Amino acid sequence: MRGLRYLTLTCALSLVAAPAFAGKTPSPAPDSAAKVRNKAQLAFQRDLVSVLAPRVDALPLLAAALLARPLVNQSPTNSFHALIGRAAQAEDADAAVSWLRLTDCDAKADACPNPAALEQLQTQAPDNAAVWLLKLGEDTRNMKSDAARQDLAKAAAAKLYDDYTGTSLKALASSIGVLPPPADTFDPAHAAGAVGMQAMLVYGLASAQPQPGLQITAKLCENAGSDASIKDDCLKLGKILEWGSSPLSRSLGLHLREVLADDPAQQEDAKRARASLVWQVQSFDRLLARVADDKALAQHLLALARNGGTEMSLVLAALRDESIPADPPADAKPQ
Repeated sequence: MRGLRYLTLTCALSLVAAPAFAGKTPSPAPDSAAKVRNKAQLAFQRDLVSVLAPRVDALPLLAAALLARPLVNQSPTNSFHALIGRAAQAEDADAAVSWLRLTDCDAKADACPNPAALEQLQTQAPDNAAVWLLKLGEDTRNMKSDAARQDLAKAAAAKLYDDYTGTSLKALASSIGVLPPPADTFDPAHAAGAVGMQAMLVYGLASAQPQPGLQITAKLCENAGSDASIKDDCLKLGKILEWGSSPLSRSLGLHLREVLADDPAQQEDAKRARASLVWQVQSFDRLLARVADDKALAQHLLALARNGGTEMSLVLAALRDESIPADPPADAKPQ
């Protein structure tokens, strides 16, 4: 199988968790000032949760849940479980809330993703391939091969792929300004100050979205063998994923075309598009690395997040606004 070696590129395609330039040397232990800032930032998150928690509409409750999720020793009323539950009960709740609710589950009891949220998503967003790929992953792990095959067919017949990162970014960016950040939450040595810290917090928290089993899908498609119906569904799914909401989904879509397409020209075109995708993500990572020292950029990235859209559309808009080409220079070397 030639495909899995290409799929390893997806490990580099998460926006905040793994920037392209990180990881060459071990990070030093935080100094005392950094520890103080970390503690202050966590306290700021708690205060934001407390201010947002009384709201009754879904978007600020979604933001409160995202802010509360990494916090420990939260009061039961302001916990991630309570807040995402209230967001799900809001009159304007949608599939984005159910998607995040997938993580409100008990991993020790092998009850992840949240079964009720997964079932609700199949009703709320039946045309979203991400929902069926998530179910495909669950059915594969539970050795329900016939159900997994049906999931693949439903994903291939879907109209779009959306993992709702754009909605999470919008919720956080629209809510981050309800309180001014205290001076001890950001490093005064960085020029962007409070705005830089807010941008880093928004993009960092929104990056931890539930992800469907993309590698499981890749393996199923690669192992199709002589089953023409599976190959056909995988190629249809690949077209949807190529225009999906996230770099990860687009990477898999291009991967499927590169591996499964019969036309060598299509395979080569997919390979070129994957190189451009890696360039786009790495370029955006470099923008994120500047927000602590570039106030105007931090403000602009927060504004883009508030405008909504998808993670992929935000990446491309940010690159365009900074006059960064979507394709790598001819002499660029992969990182």
